[in-house]
Amino acid sequence: MDMWKYYDVTHREHTIMNPTGEEKLRELIALLRLDANDSAIDIGCGKGEFLLHLARAYGVKGIGIERSPYTFAEAKERVARLAPDADIAVLEMDGADYRPEAPHTFALAACLGASWIFGGHGGTLDALIRLTAPGGWIIAGEPYWLQEPTQEYLEDSGERKEDFGTHASNVEAGERRGLVLTYTFVSNKDEWDRYQGLQWVAADRYARAHPDDPDLPALLDRLAKEKRAYLKWGRDTLGWAIYVFRRVR
Repeated sequence: MDMWKYYDVTHREHTIMNPTGEEKLRELIALLRLDANDSAIDIGCGKGEFLLHLARAYGVKGIGIERSPYTFAEAKERVARLAPDADIAVLEMDGADYRPEAPHTFALAACLGASWIFGGHGGTLDALIRLTAPGGWIIAGEPYWLQEPTQEYLEDSGERKEDFGTHASNVEAGERRGLVLTYTFVSNKDEWDRYQGLQWVAADRYARAHPDDPDLPALLDRLAKEKRAYLKWGRDTLGWAIYVFRRVR
């Protein structure tokens, strides 16, 4: 089935489309202390929740980039409904194709859980550096290995060992590029359980409401495989953190 449809169905109960809890997101927003004339960009912005928080807190100008047609439409609707006066533009496109009017102009550039756009964590940091002004914030959300993944887990989940590093190596990737780490927000198991569990709830509700959808068997089969991989191995193997870097030059 279509990848974007799968993510649309399984993430219908989410506003934050990664394993970050609401309290941690509020803490992150408070930490940033932006000015009203600042601008921010979120690559792979999901439903626009991060930009909405920034607009409410600071009144900044925001750009969200989202490739999924389903999530893009929901982000546009949420911005119009929840922050009609905010200066937030949501663009439907591949984040790797975005070109600003001038490089190094944003006070904040973020990519929270969509590093595949740029070929991984390192490529994502490179892209965000190109967007961010000296002194600006670079916010990267990225999984990391809590322990060595088993071959069974990799086969069941579809992940590759080389896709992710450790928590320390995610930090070091920024430091090698001249960034200064100022904070990390590490998700706990409750936050992971909520992120996964909401997918199970959403899929169950969709299945009961759309029993004749020809994509339903494939959707439920994929979800069952992911659920098994998470419960048997992933919960103790894969972590998630938001890395808050400052670009000092």
